[in-house]
Amino acid sequence: MRPALAVGLVFAGCCSNVIFLELLARKHPGCGNIVTFAQFLFIAVEGFLFEADLGRKPPAIPIRYYAVMVTMFFTVSVVNNYALNLNIAMPLHMIFRSGSLIANMILGIIILKKRYNIFKYASIALVSVGIFICTFMSAKQVTSQSSVSENDGFQAFAWWLLGIGALTFALLMSARMGIFQETLYKQFGKHSKEALFYNHALPLPGFIFLASDIYDHAVLFNKSELYQLPVVGVTLPIMWFYLLMNVITQYVCIRGVFILTTECASLTVTLVVTLRKFVSLIFSILYFQNPFTLWHWLGTLFVFIGTLMYTEVWNNIGTTRSQPQKDDKKN
Repeated sequence: MRPALAVGLVFAGCCSNVIFLELLARKHPGCGNIVTFAQFLFIAVEGFLFEADLGRKPPAIPIRYYAVMVTMFFTVSVVNNYALNLNIAMPLHMIFRSGSLIANMILGIIILKKRYNIFKYASIALVSVGIFICTFMSAKQVTSQSSVSENDGFQAFAWWLLGIGALTFALLMSARMGIFQETLYKQFGKHSKEALFYNHALPLPGFIFLASDIYDHAVLFNKSELYQLPVVGVTLPIMWFYLLMNVITQYVCIRGVFILTTECASLTVTLVVTLRKFVSLIFSILYFQNPFTLWHWLGTLFVFIGTLMYTEVWNNIGTTRSQPQKDDKKN
């Protein structure tokens, strides 16, 4: 029952989270900082109440290690959300972040001295080609759609290139954080809920440097059209409603992934998260009518086939199917 509940939470929470993020970004593309701050604050307060026991429970992993992890996590979150302000469309944002396998493999080879089989390298090559196709076609759309004058077109393309650079940096930093997390868990054991709390609580002072931007967007949110909540009947600016729903769905998504990691094998988690990204992407294209050509579909197909190849899903499915047959023969 719990794995089914977890899968439901992941799909419901993560998919709807992307929808509310796009609703926010379409109205105010530079709202990434206020969204990140609201998400961090909500999860930090929840963790302080239920995980840290109002600060009475000491951490299992020393704070100095969390300080390093938090620096990376805070940077990745801010950069990823800010990239939406740099001419990056939501579908490209999702596809690009699906390239985490490439970053993990590259850093795994460099830092952990890991070696992989040919099948893994082929799958990563497929993901890389898929991301390149989507990125290249998006670049053409930016230059063709952006402007009337050549100067404006170049400026839009320059911002888009900066956005791609930001996403690449966040991808590599996220992979480095994953490797650091892996070494910590080997040394101190897995403490996912504790890590979730400290990763969101410790960076909160860092938002002081983004306070003016957060305040400016709070003012803009206050000026948005009013919206009446269906059941409660409370009226509030619609942008605050979108932000509230984004924060809640982000929490549901994270909790779903957490339950999934404790109840299922890592392969199942990877499959569910990959399928969730695909569903989010399809919904974003159809509901928001984001420009998506045949080349984009081809690139997306390469990314997801490469991801499934990397997890060796077909081999594992074959193994699980053959296992009951062996048991029947023994009986």
